[in-house]
Amino acid sequence: MTYRKTPLAVALTMATFGALSSLLAQEKVQALPSMTVSASALAQSAEDMIQPSAVLQGDGWVGQRETALGDSLESLPGVRASGFGPGASRPVIRGLDGARVRVLSDGADVLDASAISPDHAITADTALLERVEVLKGPSTLLYGGGAIGGVVNLIDRRVPTYVPENGYEVELDLRGNSVADERAGALGVTLGSGQFAARFEGSRSAADPYRIPGHPSRQAGAYNDTDSAGMGLSWITERGYLGLAYSQQDREYGLLAHEHADCHTHGVADWHCVEEDHDHDDADDHDDHEHEHAEGDAYIDMRQRRWDLRADYSDPFSGFERIRLRVADTDYEHREMEGVEVGTRFTNRGTDARVELTHNPVAGWRGVVGSQLTRRDFAAVGEEAYVPPSLTHNRALFLLESYETGNWRYEVGLRQEWQDIELKQGGDDANHRGSSVSFGASWQWQPNLALYGSLSRSQRLPVAEELYANGPHAATRTIELGDPDLDEETSLNLELGLRRTAGPVTFDLSVYRNQVDDFIYAADTGHSPGAGYREVAYTQADAVLHGMEGRVAWQATANTGLSLFGDHVRGKLESGGDLPRIPADRIGVRVDQRLSQALRGFVETSRILRQDDTAEYETATDSYTLLSAGLGWRGLLGESDYLLYLRGNNLLNEEGRQHTSFIKDEVLLPGRNLTVGARFSF
Repeated sequence: MTYRKTPLAVALTMATFGALSSLLAQEKVQALPSMTVSASALAQSAEDMIQPSAVLQGDGWVGQRETALGDSLESLPGVRASGFGPGASRPVIRGLDGARVRVLSDGADVLDASAISPDHAITADTALLERVEVLKGPSTLLYGGGAIGGVVNLIDRRVPTYVPENGYEVELDLRGNSVADERAGALGVTLGSGQFAARFEGSRSAADPYRIPGHPSRQAGAYNDTDSAGMGLSWITERGYLGLAYSQQDREYGLLAHEHADCHTHGVADWHCVEEDHDHDDADDHDDHEHEHAEGDAYIDMRQRRWDLRADYSDPFSGFERIRLRVADTDYEHREMEGVEVGTRFTNRGTDARVELTHNPVAGWRGVVGSQLTRRDFAAVGEEAYVPPSLTHNRALFLLESYETGNWRYEVGLRQEWQDIELKQGGDDANHRGSSVSFGASWQWQPNLALYGSLSRSQRLPVAEELYANGPHAATRTIELGDPDLDEETSLNLELGLRRTAGPVTFDLSVYRNQVDDFIYAADTGHSPGAGYREVAYTQADAVLHGMEGRVAWQATANTGLSLFGDHVRGKLESGGDLPRIPADRIGVRVDQRLSQALRGFVETSRILRQDDTAEYETATDSYTLLSAGLGWRGLLGESDYLLYLRGNNLLNEEGRQHTSFIKDEVLLPGRNLTVGARFSF
């Protein structure tokens, strides 16, 4: 196989050799703070895991988060955003998204409709998250064989896990920006006494359509209003906790580049579309902050109500050192609006339950065994009900074992899934089963320096949208045709990495190859039904995704740090041709500077290269450069501490388009933006 040299590949290779040379010349060891990854099952730190992972928390998370989750994680190597505007943006990991990237709320599925379509929002509120964990590799199969892209675990504080030392804790967060006139605030209060603790929290954000580089107007429809609230109560002992929480979210956001059409069929796969004339222009109608909707304006009106039961208990009974329980129940609904008219109503009522048991070491092996049950009752009613109502049951058993000897550590994972999809209005039901297995190893051949690798075989079961879709989808301007005869996807993933976690130079570099047999994707049939729509049919073909990613950091002085980061992924069909919406190569440099004991700053620039490895009927995207900078001041005010921060994004005001986006040809990234925020903790 021939690999094409890219600027990213050359840069990462040079950085690797440069870092290794520096390592041999340095003796002083400076350890990085360890961050435990709760989604790792064995509660390992990010530095100890046999796979690339990242944890965002503290000041770093507060300073970089955006309203949408995908936009908040784009700074991580290998992670991009699906790019459907500020209201809906999912993480894309190593070129994979949708059902191949599992988003969790403290280990339980978010149970929204975001994996169904890129215009559907993830219901997590980033302002109320304590930290975010991103996992790639073999351990992700604990949360589903379909998570071949990765897992994003969102950690909040709705269920208290400890009693505050002084009886209470308060966090207040305020933020605003210039590009969309955003106004956002969040408040969280934890109260505790004896063995009980209660949590109350809420947030509100409102943003207008953002300004576009090089244009006098804003991006029509790119507004977002969100209200979130939650409360929880926990019983806490020295050995663990049991807690229950309720949360709700109401959100309204505009649909970008949304062109509705009158589509009708003369048969199962014979669709025709004509443009609808709403007699209105696309000017920005949202400057009054009330978001009054002209006839035909497209937006989503969403609501979710959710219950979470969480428990974590040590030494529950003989032979086991820990039991962990997660149960989530969600009532989700959103209406896709055309002005004041309801176009389509989506509902998703789901339950996700999982239990994990960590057993005591047996012959040196320490591991987790568990079970997961998921129920999803989905329905779409209206003009764009392109997926029939369905009831999905998924059952799974899983096992992860770890063994250490000397400088070596091994991991073995197994998962067996059974899935039944029942059509509620008649039709052929679907039954699938999948088996997944993974093996990983790491060799710490020098202190704080490890070589790691993994080999995994995972099976993803087709979802209802891929099996039964049949109709127009205005968000992506497509007629989607499913195939009820789709088989399971089978992925064979090989990964090698090198990681150093302490010293003047630290790094985490990895290369991977993912061979996916019977890869399910929406192939353009070449037929245009009219009104600018394309016809796509879910089909299967063997595909390969391979790439590299990494970050190298150099602590040049006690106050100055320099880092180089980048990622590259290529996705191709084995029969010929490229996969659609594969992220463009990226390379970047960042300088962190401590200006005083309280004041820190950074400057970061990244170059996103031209992407012209495109699928049939897909257009290329040009390269662009993003420059950002920020300052953070941390201080004390009485018995409370505070963080004041200023961040500038796209300071060069460059035009950029995300190749991962369905609507990249119509939508630009936001222009120059200044964000000002403050966070107080009492």
